[in-house]
Amino acid sequence: MTTSVTRRRFLAGAASAAVAGTLTRTLVGPRPALAAAGAVRFGIQARPEHTGWDAMERVWREADDLGIDSAFTFDHLMPIDGKAGPCFEGWTGLAALAAKTERIKVGVLVTGNTYRNPALLAKMAATVDHLSHGRLILGLGAAWFEREHAAYDVDFHTPGGRARRLVEAVRVMKMLFTQDRTTFAGKYYTLQDAPFDPKPVQRPHPPILIGGMGPKVIQPLVAREADIWHFFVRGGGAVRPIVERFDDICRAVGRDPAAVEKSTSLRPEDFAGRSPKEVRATVQALVDAGVRHLILSLPAPYDLGILRTYAKEIVPAFRG
Repeated sequence: MTTSVTRRRFLAGAASAAVAGTLTRTLVGPRPALAAAGAVRFGIQARPEHTGWDAMERVWREADDLGIDSAFTFDHLMPIDGKAGPCFEGWTGLAALAAKTERIKVGVLVTGNTYRNPALLAKMAATVDHLSHGRLILGLGAAWFEREHAAYDVDFHTPGGRARRLVEAVRVMKMLFTQDRTTFAGKYYTLQDAPFDPKPVQRPHPPILIGGMGPKVIQPLVAREADIWHFFVRGGGAVRPIVERFDDICRAVGRDPAAVEKSTSLRPEDFAGRSPKEVRATVQALVDAGVRHLILSLPAPYDLGILRTYAKEIVPAFRG
């Protein structure tokens, strides 16, 4: 056993009726366990663009060693910043990175639903959950990058069309995760007596993270079906009304708002030229607004100094 592996193991010591009808619950059994009630989790997203594989692996291993809670890739076939350059595929990269880490939760922030049939994605997710020994967070989204769809001949639908496809995809995946065989006849997807084995390690399925802010379909979908809601917004003051409106949607569909972990992203700019005390104040404002999972987005070249400051100067202030 290598020294690095030994050290890592030691460190391991108001929805509409139509939407409501569409979002029929398929969940069986209790939901996956997340953090303790009220706890705050901290993650990273090492963006897999404009970088090499060794650099990706290095930042993931360091995050694992530093005690960061979660690490994510993204799901794109080309860089999202408009610049030419390399971009690794998110799920195959995730599988390799999960195998190189020991304790950190792993996921894709988020999977573009338009790129894969949901039955294939469910099989991929179950596989990664096994090879990571139950550490997968299943991140899902409706997809947004129109230029990418055009470049690779992937159908790009209206916002509503993409959102409704995601609704069906979540239903399909939950059925596969929880049933021996699945038959499903939807508007967008069809399964006929489909077996699904092995089931994920996490039962009834890995925690489901859904990203997006669409109020008509996406947020009601999250309220009914997700364990984690990831949204993008700047500033704690702007977050509070967003969280409050989402909590109202949860109540409208009969869900305890506290059952859905609210998650958002931090950026390197939140650290630039600021003291750890000032960054902690920014995080505190988000926590006070109801956020319980903060994910630091790291573009390449990855700044390990920011990662270490995050892990050693920011995260400990919110533990326990």
